[in-house]
Amino acid sequence: MEERMTLRSHLDRSASQTPPGSATAAVIAAIATAAIDLSAIIADGPLGGITGANRGVNPDGDQQKDIDLAADAMMRRALRACPVAAILSEELAVPELLSAKAPLCVAIDPLDGSANLANNISVGTIFSIRPVGNDILSTFFEPGTAQCAAGFVVYGPQTMLVLALDGSVDIFILDRQKLEFLLIKQGVRIASDTPEFAINASNRRYWYSPVRAYIDECLAGADGNHGVDFNMRWTGSLVAESLRILVRGGVFLYPADARPGYREGRLRLLYEAHPMALVMEWAGGAATTGRRRILELSTKSPHQRVPLIMGSARAVRDVVAIHEGIEPMFDDSNAPLFARRGLFL
Repeated sequence: MEERMTLRSHLDRSASQTPPGSATAAVIAAIATAAIDLSAIIADGPLGGITGANRGVNPDGDQQKDIDLAADAMMRRALRACPVAAILSEELAVPELLSAKAPLCVAIDPLDGSANLANNISVGTIFSIRPVGNDILSTFFEPGTAQCAAGFVVYGPQTMLVLALDGSVDIFILDRQKLEFLLIKQGVRIASDTPEFAINASNRRYWYSPVRAYIDECLAGADGNHGVDFNMRWTGSLVAESLRILVRGGVFLYPADARPGYREGRLRLLYEAHPMALVMEWAGGAATTGRRRILELSTKSPHQRVPLIMGSARAVRDVVAIHEGIEPMFDDSNAPLFARRGLFL
């Protein structure tokens, strides 16, 4: 059997090539170790005392479950032992300040999609690592291009770690017997021509015109301007959708829409959109709001929400082209003028 590189060896090699990377390597290793423990708790479910019971709401108004709080405690406990100046978690109102002398800040969603556990659907941990800027707190308000590493863990049939580090995106799988992550894909590149999209189509009536126009063109399939039939995917799990894009290609859309609470988008910029955008771009893909490159955005508040459209660079470019074909003031319009326009006009 082929001997695979361990995550630890991979991180050691990275740290030796760029000495300041030793701090980043320590943070990634800590998150991975906590993820191994969290994977076991998730797999045991109610047998391990996780009932899925609600435990209130987080600072941004979303329901917290018992597993959310457990995951948050595990991840922050692991990061406190690392060279980390501050942690911003989805479960915290403001960043937790740790060490004024530490070189890194971490933004993390300890357990994304916990509601999916009731249906035994993949959930995950998403993280963003960035060097401390002028001061600790302002670091979290810098654009996504400031990130030095990012990634996510998928807790599914296999537990996988997707890591964006040193300009490359690599995928590791958890060896459940040795309890360590092993490298299975290195230098991942997103396929450019996969005719596949993921969106929650039940919200179509609320979509703004550019998104509706793009999806309508996909649905036209071989009879439309694309000239090819598309598959539609939607699991409701950000990490599962992201991994699928890395493996298969395609595009994922979680746009802003006309519903209350969704007009500015729904995913959090710092610990969902920023890290996913870094992964996508370093794998040859792209990520946008429809009008702005995600990595160029700076947050105004710790839990700021944004639209997220990501995946194959060509597909994302097509979505952006449609957005650019209509003025923002008409974005929430069903005006016939735009309804007759599309990507190929």
